[in-house]
Order: sequence, then structure tokens, then C-alpha cells
Amino acid sequence: MTPNINEAVINIRKPIGWTSNDVVRRVKKMFPQVKVGHAGSLDPFADGVLLVCTGKATKQVSQFMELEKAYRAVFQFGIETDTADISGMISRRQPPDALSSEKIIQVLPHFRGEIEQSPPLYSAIHIEGKRAYHLVRSGEKPELEKRRIHIYQLELLELDETCATFDIVCAKGVYIRSLAVDIAQAIGEIAFVKKLTRMRIGDYQLQDSLNITDVHKIFSTCEDGIF
Repeated sequence: MTPNINEAVINIRKPIGWTSNDVVRRVKKMFPQVKVGHAGSLDPFADGVLLVCTGKATKQVSQFMELEKAYRAVFQFGIETDTADISGMISRRQPPDALSSEKIIQVLPHFRGEIEQSPPLYSAIHIEGKRAYHLVRSGEKPELEKRRIHIYQLELLELDETCATFDIVCAKGVYIRSLAVDIAQAIGEIAFVKKLTRMRIGDYQLQDSLNITDVHKIFSTCEDGIF
């Protein structure tokens, strides 16, 4: 059955530097008569799977947001940034002290399963009607309550000097930036997320995702919203 733009779930690879809403706006520009939304945002510095729903499929956004998510992340130890990712300003440097795979692996069990996590200050969480990151940029330091999250898998793939690569499978609501900070703190270090790629949402895989330019080509050749 040929998918219909009036009821489509499109697996798009969000480029680095784009917000999730940038992708939505681009698709909306292609088909201005169709309602468009996404099922779970990615930070601008990250890339990977972004599910864009159109037309009737936008009613399923909340269901897609409940799906399991898989990430590949690179944490750089020895540097702290104000946003806990590569887009932020460096706030502290602390050369790692005998950093090793064994030291990292030893603490990972504490971060698997159902745990509590503090969201990063630079987040889109609403506090009295305002986004947390807006409050931080205006000089305030909002107190964010810890949240119950679930991490199904957390594996160290590689340690290259000060950069560690992880595979992470989790439920919704997990902040990978907070995970980097917390793992580093558990071994007496500091860290930030240098690179983050969402590999999967449910059964929607990165290898099957479309670049935004490919989506444009497909949409531009369709008739009556069929592609």
C-alpha cells in the first residue's frame, strides 16, 4: 500500500544543527495544507531518527513518544560545559585521573533499570509557564525536581583517551546529557556529551531514515499527497 501524506509517519534523519521544529517546518513548507508534528525532539547538537507525523497520523504522536529509544553517545571527560553538551561554554577543566574502561564499567550498573535523574538546567521543562533554559539565560537558577526514568541497556563500547562511546537503550524522558554528568561524577570526573545520535525509535531504524533533501525529492514528485 502506498503511503499517503495525509496520514504518514516519516522516519527522517535530523541533521546536526537543526532543531526538531526546523524539520517540522521544512515538511510543513512542502505540504502547507497538511498538519505536521514530531514524536520526540532531539537537541540541535544531536542527529538521528526523528519521527515526523502528518495529517491523521499526528493523532498517534503520543503513542510514538512512548516507544523505546536507542542512542549512541560520546562523552568527553575532563571538561564541563554549562549545557552539558558540545554546544555550551566551557565552565571547568579537570584532567581525568587515571581514567579507564574498568573504572567506568564498574559504575554502570547503578545507571541501569529504574533510577532517578535530575534534568539539566538547559532543558525545555516548564517552570511556572517558562522554559528552564529561558530562566537560566536570564540569570536565574531554577530547581528542577528529579524524575523517575528507565534505562534498559547501557554499555561502554570504546574508550579513546578522554572520549568514551556508549550504546544506550531507554524509555522516554531520559536526558543523555544528565547521564554523562552523573556517570562522570560517580567516578570522580567531569564530562559533557560530545556527540549524540539517535539510532532507533521502536522499530524505526537509523539505516532506514531519509535525509531531509531526500524527503523533499520524494514529496516534490508525488501527486495528490501520495509518495
